[in-house]
Amino acid sequence: MTDSETGVSAEPARGRTGKRERLVAAAVEVFHQQGVEKTTLGDIARVAEVPLGNVYYYFKTKDRLVEAAVDAHCAQLHELTARLDELPDPATRLRTLVAGWVEQRDTAARFGCPFGTLATELDKRDDGLDLAAAKVMRALIDWTEAQFTQLGRPDAHDLAIELVAAYQGMSVLTNTLRDPNLMATQGRRLQNWIDTLA
Repeated sequence: MTDSETGVSAEPARGRTGKRERLVAAAVEVFHQQGVEKTTLGDIARVAEVPLGNVYYYFKTKDRLVEAAVDAHCAQLHELTARLDELPDPATRLRTLVAGWVEQRDTAARFGCPFGTLATELDKRDDGLDLAAAKVMRALIDWTEAQFTQLGRPDAHDLAIELVAAYQGMSVLTNTLRDPNLMATQGRRLQNWIDTLA
C-alpha cells in the first residue's frame, strides 16, 4: 500500500498540518520502521516535531495512537482505491495497484510492507487491536475482489486472496532478502497474470 499497500506516502507534512495529523503520520512512519513495541511516544513526537507533552493531549496512550495509525492506513487505502477507480477498466486498475507496490520496492526491502508488518505485529496481541488491523486487509481484498468480479470472474474472491497474498509474500521476501529486484520481478509476473485473467 506508497505505503506499499496504499501508494500514499506516510511522511508527515511538517508545518502544513495540525499536530494531531502530524502525530498520526509520524506514527505510521515510525511503526513501519521500528515496530510498535520498540517505538516510544517520544520517538513519534520527535518525528512529528511536536513536544512530547502535547502528545498526551491528543492520545492518552500509545494504543490510541496505534488505532489512529490503523485508521490512517484505512484512509490511505480508500484514497488510493478512489483514484484507481477513475481508471478505465478493472485490469488496468489491478495492474496499476501492482505497479504502485513495485514502486515502493526499496522501502519494502528495508522495512517490509507498511501495513503487513503492522498487522503481523498486532496479531500477536489479544486486546482488540489485532482485530482492528484486519479491517484494512479486508478492505483491500474486497476492492480487489470487485475488480475481478467486473472482469466477469466467478472465482473473484479466490483471485483477490491470491493477489493480496502474493503481494504480502513478495514483500516479506523482499524485506528478508533485502532485494528490491525480487519485488520488481514478482510484480511483473503478477501484472502478466492479471493480463491472462482479463
